[in-house]
Amino acid sequence: MTTPTALATDEARTRLHELTVIDVRTPGEYAGGHLPGALNIPLDQIQRALPDIRHAAERGDVLVVCASGARSENAGRILAESGVRAATLSGGTGAWAADGHELHRPQGASRATWGMERQVRLTAGVIVLLGLLLGLVVHPAFQLLSAGIAGGLVFSALTNTCGMAALLAKLPHNRPRAADLDNTLAALRN
Repeated sequence: MTTPTALATDEARTRLHELTVIDVRTPGEYAGGHLPGALNIPLDQIQRALPDIRHAAERGDVLVVCASGARSENAGRILAESGVRAATLSGGTGAWAADGHELHRPQGASRATWGMERQVRLTAGVIVLLGLLLGLVVHPAFQLLSAGIAGGLVFSALTNTCGMAALLAKLPHNRPRAADLDNTLAALRN
C-alpha cells in the first residue's frame, strides 16, 4: 500500500495502528503532547536515524509529524532524498488536537517546554526590541539588528525554513538525551 504525501488527521487516526509515527519536534515539545505511539526523533537527528527509519519503512508506512507541518515536510524531503517514503500529517499535532484527537504525554514529564514556534517568536521579538532600544539609546546602527531579524523572518517565510529554530533546537532543553534517542532508535528496529 502506498502512502500519500500528506494525511488528514481523521485518516491518520484510523490508520494509526498500522503506521510508524515519527515526531520530529524537540523533546520538550514532544513531552507536551504527541500522537499516541509516536517516536521522538528531532529533525536535526533524522540523518543519524536514517538506517532505522529505512528499516521501519520496509515493514510499513511511516508518518512524520511536527507542530504545524513545516518541520515534518523538511523531514519528509530528507527521507525522500534518501529513498524512504513517508507521509506527513496535515497541520501537525496542532490540527490533530484541534480536531479533538487525544495527545499522549510521557509519564513523569514535569515541565513543558515551549513549542519551537513560540520560542522563535520570543527570541525574534526580544532581539528586535533590543535593537530598537539600543538604536535609540546607544547608536542608530543597532537598528540594523532589528532589520536583520526582519529580513530573516521574510526569508524564513519564503523558504519555509527557519534558521533561528535550527539554532534554538541546539539549546540543552531542546536536545534529546543520548539514552532517549538510543531507546527510540531501538524501538524503530523492533
